[in-house]
Amino acid sequence: MKRNPIYDYSESELNNTDTIPDFETQSAKLKITGTIFLADGITPAKDVILFIYQSDENGDYEMKVNDEKRYVHNRGWIKTDADGTYTFYTFMPGKYYGRGEFKTIHPVIKEPGKAEYNMYSFLFDDDPSLTKSCRKKLKKKGIDNILKLDKKEGMFVATRDIVLDQNIVNYK
Repeated sequence: MKRNPIYDYSESELNNTDTIPDFETQSAKLKITGTIFLADGITPAKDVILFIYQSDENGDYEMKVNDEKRYVHNRGWIKTDADGTYTFYTFMPGKYYGRGEFKTIHPVIKEPGKAEYNMYSFLFDDDPSLTKSCRKKLKKKGIDNILKLDKKEGMFVATRDIVLDQNIVNYK
């Protein structure tokens, strides 16, 4: 049975803000913030866990081992508050395998009382690999996963609101 790393946390210690390992040493710092809503798109979703993982700035997924668990080093968890808000302090990932691949951040959602599920990876609006054709395909499928970046106080900032039960990969 495959273990999902979303469970590698102590839920009681989670809050709605987390910082990815190595954030402080990166030059392309990134803040992702937003609100998670219930499926109605209006009601804030309380106590939802959002786990993200990503490559380093070179596009490599640095692996670590702890207590016989193998995991991606650049990862983090939040648990939404009563307002459904969250913030991650991370950095711009590199492209996995170099050219032709997208810069991505991989999100996993865990709603209270439900099994975890993968969302479509966050992509970046300024990624040259994200062609007009790719954007059209995503839009046609109703997938909204592109982060638009602003630069504030020396850091990239993206707002990414999430509506539960949308942009889900292999959700049953």
